[in-house]
Amino acid sequence: MKKVVNVYKDIGKTPLEAVEKFREKYNYYRNKKIGYAGRLDPMAEGVLILLIEDENKKIKKYLGFSKEYKAEFIFGFSTDSHDILGIPKKGCGLNIDIKELKKIVNSFVGAFEQKIPKFSSYKVNGKPMFYYARKGIELEEIKKKVLIKKIRINSLYKISNNNLYNYIYIKINKLKGDFRQKDILDKWKELLKEKNSYYVLSVNLECSSGTYIRAIAEELGAKIGCGALLLSLRRNRVGKFLVKDSIINLW
Repeated sequence: MKKVVNVYKDIGKTPLEAVEKFREKYNYYRNKKIGYAGRLDPMAEGVLILLIEDENKKIKKYLGFSKEYKAEFIFGFSTDSHDILGIPKKGCGLNIDIKELKKIVNSFVGAFEQKIPKFSSYKVNGKPMFYYARKGIELEEIKKKVLIKKIRINSLYKISNNNLYNYIYIKINKLKGDFRQKDILDKWKELLKEKNSYYVLSVNLECSSGTYIRAIAEELGAKIGCGALLLSLRRNRVGKFLVKDSIINLW
């Protein structure tokens, strides 16, 4: 029996769904205690570390591992969750100066205080912050210290309004349960009526545990002045566990 298993969490699935699917697929583990180290949001994919039986006692060690991601940020929009799983608002149009963009991106490298998104699993008084957000209860701003070790820009490209809506529609419809799917898609449909195209920035970054990439999207949009949100996210590494070595056939 393996004590640590590296699985690939798919888009639209929660970590708990990944655990249950692993149990179903590998009968030997059906009655074993299985936890996971490091949450991945439903719209994110990639490495998820499963801890088996007594290995759960060492969870703090695994939670402390650094992580690497590939992220895509789209400019000109924002949402209340800072990714596509939120109610969107349209910002302003913009022409991006790549030199200025590089300066802004590089300004995130280093240690800083990051605001925790209100739609997150971070607990306040025993309940996750998304519990309060869904009820419209405002909480005081909470920040935590994070470290961005490296950021590399991969590309800057444009996506049309039709392709953007289709992309979001496919991803949102992979979700089960109530995540405000209808409200989200109705609002995107309204915002993307006019023919247009939008800039998307692709980056790879290495960061400390507990860093919210969605929060970086919001801060990036504020610095550039027209809004931004996280369009896609893949976790490529957790500590020594790489995406190329993960179990990819759970579903």
